[in-house]
Amino acid sequence: MPAMQNNIYKGAMYLLAAELVLAGMAALIKYLSTEVEHEILVFARNLFGLLTLAPIVVHYGINKLKTNKLPIHLLRSISGLGGMYGFFYMIGHLPLAEAILVKLSAPIFIPLIALIWLGEKINWRTRWCIVIGFIGVVLVLRPGGDNFQAVALIGIGAAISASVAKVCIRRMANTEPGYRIVFYFALFSLLFSTPLAWLNGELPRLEVWPYLVGIGMGGTLGQLLMTRAFQVANPGQVGPFTYVSVIYAAIIGWLFWGEILLLTTIIGSVLIVLAGVWNLSGGSSKQVGTNQKQVGTLR
Repeated sequence: MPAMQNNIYKGAMYLLAAELVLAGMAALIKYLSTEVEHEILVFARNLFGLLTLAPIVVHYGINKLKTNKLPIHLLRSISGLGGMYGFFYMIGHLPLAEAILVKLSAPIFIPLIALIWLGEKINWRTRWCIVIGFIGVVLVLRPGGDNFQAVALIGIGAAISASVAKVCIRRMANTEPGYRIVFYFALFSLLFSTPLAWLNGELPRLEVWPYLVGIGMGGTLGQLLMTRAFQVANPGQVGPFTYVSVIYAAIIGWLFWGEILLLTTIIGSVLIVLAGVWNLSGGSSKQVGTNQKQVGTLR
């Protein structure tokens, strides 16, 4: 089995771009959340995301979708969809930056999952970066508020689900191209989200559909970029870079909803960025191998 890539610089760039796109998608979700049920939002994201991906699939050829990793694709889709439902719910109940940050507790779990599943080691620098990033998250979230507890529990569950999905991407890095991983995620997620949308949602106004298309397109582009990031780099090392999306979200929230950046938010954001930069400065573009015996037992 060929060695997995571990180009932390390239992975970081892909991840920073992915989070910018996904922050824009989150803004559209927040804008629509007051009149569109989140089951419909999830369904639309998957429907239009799959349609956006269709030209790429046609370009590479339908036959290139053949895979022997279907169970892992299924696990990635179920865990990713669970994270999506929780994240969309949070966006409608928290300020945008805070909702993003609850989701961004995922990198705390990613290295542990990658260690247990893939046998990837966590170096001392990454450990400290995760700790510093988590302190930043706590400062921004200001735990203890009346609205924090219940919604945050949903958010933590969503973050754990998203962590499993991201490590699934890493698990398939040697054999599965990014468009194939995103295709199966979109396909399975659409199949699973359709019944819930049918039972719990009403069709939105015609004027809303362009925004729904934007959510789907943004979600697919963000997933393609994120998938590539976790294919070319160790998820435990590049994971902390997802924290930068709080900067995007805070700016968007302030511009469009008047969400004020408190001092704790600013301090927390600085810590998050410093953690990411420090982790990058200690990264290596060398390739790292995997324990082939362990990987073989996880089919």
